[in-house]
Formats: sequence, structure tokens, C-alpha cells
Amino acid sequence: MAAAEEEPEKEQERGSRGPTVSSPGGDRRAADTARQSPIWQPGPPPPGDSVQSRRDAPRLLDDAGRSSFSPCPGVRLEVIRARVKDSAELLDRSLQPLRPGTGGSCGTEPNKSMDMGNQHPSISRLQEIQKEVKSIEQQVIGFSGLSHDKNYKKLERILTKQLFEIDSVDTEGKGDIQQARKRAAQDTERLLKELEQNANHPHRIEIENIFKEAQSLVKEEIAPLCSGDNRVTDEFEEAIQDVILRLTHVKTGGKISLRKARYHTLTRICAVQEIIEDSMKRQPSLPLSEDTHPSVSKINSVMCEVNKARGTLIALLMGVNNSETCKHLSCVLSGLIADLDALDVCGRTEIRNYRKEVVEDINKLLKYLDLEEEADSTYAFDLGQNQSILKIEGVLKKMREVKNELLKAQNPSDLYLGSKTELQGLIGQLDEVDLGKNPCIREARRRAVIEVQTVITFIDLKEALEKRKQGVAEEHPSHKSIWTVLGSLSEIQGEVLSFDGNRTDKNYIRLEELLTKQLLALDAVDPQGEEKCKAARKQAVKLAQNILSYLDLKSDEWEY
Repeated sequence: MAAAEEEPEKEQERGSRGPTVSSPGGDRRAADTARQSPIWQPGPPPPGDSVQSRRDAPRLLDDAGRSSFSPCPGVRLEVIRARVKDSAELLDRSLQPLRPGTGGSCGTEPNKSMDMGNQHPSISRLQEIQKEVKSIEQQVIGFSGLSHDKNYKKLERILTKQLFEIDSVDTEGKGDIQQARKRAAQDTERLLKELEQNANHPHRIEIENIFKEAQSLVKEEIAPLCSGDNRVTDEFEEAIQDVILRLTHVKTGGKISLRKARYHTLTRICAVQEIIEDSMKRQPSLPLSEDTHPSVSKINSVMCEVNKARGTLIALLMGVNNSETCKHLSCVLSGLIADLDALDVCGRTEIRNYRKEVVEDINKLLKYLDLEEEADSTYAFDLGQNQSILKIEGVLKKMREVKNELLKAQNPSDLYLGSKTELQGLIGQLDEVDLGKNPCIREARRRAVIEVQTVITFIDLKEALEKRKQGVAEEHPSHKSIWTVLGSLSEIQGEVLSFDGNRTDKNYIRLEELLTKQLLALDAVDPQGEEKCKAARKQAVKLAQNILSYLDLKSDEWEY
């Protein structure tokens, strides 16, 4: 009896452990027991049922996924092994993190958080590293210094450290972790490469070389400036202006790092130029005699200190003074303002005005100490959003519309008067553009004026040629040759106005050769002592040179 009660318990225990491999003897005992049970009742087979038909019938699966057909023991063992393998793979997939954008069975946030909680520690660590790398990406993209700068070494050290961290992550031989580590390493290496390219870009080196030339110029003039002497040579002013012009023509290719480098360098050199010009043109209008009031003596001494500080500021901006810092100079200038505020002027208007002018000079010098921080915080280097540049772009857009209408018109003579009036109005709009003491904006306006003026010159030449066709009296042969050249220049100028390429284009080379031939033709004209012919030839040569310069301007790929 006890044995009979233990048999169902053993069978239940075996069922709870999962499928097992049974022996043929066990199968026969289970079949005999089932036959003796009252539930099992043999009956006649259904129609069409036979041993062969049952063997050939498809095997149906029960709810547990097992076949209703009992194969031989060897086959059952292989089936069980396959099921165990499938279950292991299913379990492994359930433990892997979900891909971005996928959710649980219902797509709810709780299911997502549960999946993230089961994420592999190595994946989590890689995500943390990538987040740290992402946090300095904008600093790398906008880095405008050189490879020996402190900020460069700092960023390089951070990225190199993250590479070591990525390399130390254990993948445990899993493919998904290996791919994640590879992607993290590629992103970090990309930023390291971009940092190196920003610091060693050819145009960045060009900017640095131009700045070094400006430094050498300032070194020659810094001694008298620091001693309070505000006089500089004309050669120095011309050399500084040339440096500024060359910087405005450095191409940035739209790179933020190059734009910032060019803007910072231009800002420093232009500040030096402004400080020198201001010190030469605007001196305090008094200075009063010290016998006028005891406060005048103090104001005079402060003014002398301001003149010396002006030279020190120039040296700081150009990086030729290593013994002074911007912070210390700012404290000195602020202290001078405090000394002036503490003076008692006894209600004397002339002394108050004298003090006011000196205070204004000090505040102007303090403004130059914040140039670089202002450039970084306001994105002043990005002239694409500057209001003056946007106004210039609007004028150029309108000019192109007028130009295209002229070049495509069947009877352009009907449009000459109205077009000239409109173009002259555009010149007036360009004159109203606020330069903001920015050389790049000044250069953009200069080029826009040349573009508009070239179209006006094209219309004037066309009108002169048509007027000449109406009736020409007897003229000197040299004068006639000049008009022939002018007719050819008019046709070439129309092609130049339509040209939209660079200096490597075949069309550019062709136009340049045509203009050169016209210059040679003008050079071959003999005025034979006729003053009128000499003046006409001189104007024609100037026109040909202007067209050639305009062609170079259109093809030099200049940018803000």
C-alpha cells in the first residue's frame, strides 16, 4: 500500500523536474497501468483508421510543445537536447538589453525600465564613457588654438583617458559588447583626430604666421608706447592695416574653429589699431594747470598712468608682455577710477569735465580686456547671423535679380534707365551698413559695392556703344580702334558677369586670356599725339583692368 502511494508521488516529482529519458520497460508498465485504469476504454477504431494511416498522419503538438507521437528512446533524447538548447537561447535573448525604440510587450515605460535594469554592466559602463566624451564634443569642434596651448593638452588628455577606459571594458567574448566598445572607441578617436586637425590646419597655421608678423611690428613700437609716448610711425600704421587685410582673406571653409581663430586674431589687432588711433586723435582737451586746483595735480598723474597702461594693454593683446596679466591690469585701471571718484572738485565744471574725459579713457581700455570672452559668449565670430552681413546679402540678392534680367532681356536698352536707378539706390543702402569696426564686414561691403558698380559700368558702356551707332562723324583712326576694343570688352564683361566658378575652371582661363588680349590691343594703339585719344585709351585700359580684377574677385572664393 505504501509502495502504491509512493509511485504517484515519484511520478509527480519526475513531472516537475521536466522531461526525462524513459526506458522501454518503463513505457510498457505505464501502458499496462493506463489500460487497467477505468478511464481507458478500448473501442473500435474510427473509419479509415489503421496502423499505417496513424504512422503517416502529421504529428500534432500538445500545449507544452511535445509531439503526441512517441518516438524511440534515441530520437526522444535528441529532441530533448534541442529543446534545452532553444530554452537557453531564449533565456539569453531575454537578458539582453532592448534596442533603442523598442519596448516591452505593451510598449510601456515600466517594461523599458525593467529591461534597462537588466543591462549588462559592461554596456552600462560604455554608455557612461560615451556620455563623458559627448560632453566635450563641442569644445573639440570649436577649439581654435594650437597644439601647444593648455586647452589642447587638457582636451587631448581627457580623450586619451577615455580611450584607456574603453579598452579596459571586459567584453566576455560577447558580440554585442564588442560592437558597443568598438563604436565608443571610434567616436573618441574621431574627436581626437578632429582636435589635431583643428590645431594643425594649414589655414590655422597661416593665421598664426600673420599674427606673428603683427607681433614683430608691435615689438618695434612698444617701448615708446609703454613709456607714455603715443606717437607711432606711418609705416607702422600701414603695416598693421596690411596685416588686417590679409587676415580677412584667410579662407575658413565654414569651420567653426577657423572662424573663431580668425575672429580672435582680427579682434586683437584691430583693438591695437583703435587704441593707437584713439590716443593720437583724442587727447583730453585741457590739461589744466596744477595751480588751478589741488585736484588737477592728481588727475594729471592719473592721466600719465593711463597712457602707460595703454602701451601695456597693447603688449598684452599681442602677447609680447609676459610680466603682466589682464587681471592685474584690470585691477590697476579700476583703482585709478576709484582714485578719481574720490577727488573733490569743489563744483568746478572744467575740473569735472577733465576728470570725466580721463575716466572715459580708462573705461575704454577696460573694454578691450574682455574681447575674447565676449567673442566666445556671443558667437560674434559667426558673421552669418550678423545684421550688417544679412543686409549686405539682401542687397546682393536684389543686384543679382537686376543683373539676370538685363542679361536675359531681348531688348535690354528698355531696362537701362530703371536698372541704373535701382542699382544706385542699392549703393546708398550699402553706405548705410554699420561696420561695427569689423574688418570682415568692411571687406564684405567693399566687395558688394564693386559688384553693384560693375553692373552700372556695364550699362553705361552699353548705352555709349548704342549712342555711337546712331551717328558717328569722321574720327581719328586711333579713336576708332579704341571703340572697337571697347565693343569687345562689353561682350566679355557680359560673360564675366555671368561667370560663377573658380580659378581652376576652363572658362576662367579663357576669359582671362581674352581680357589680356584686349589690353595688348589697347597697348598697340598709337594716339599720334592726340590728347583725346590718349585719354580714351587710358579709360579703356582702366576698364579692362577693372573687369579683370572683378573676375579675380568673383573667383577667389572669399567668405566672411
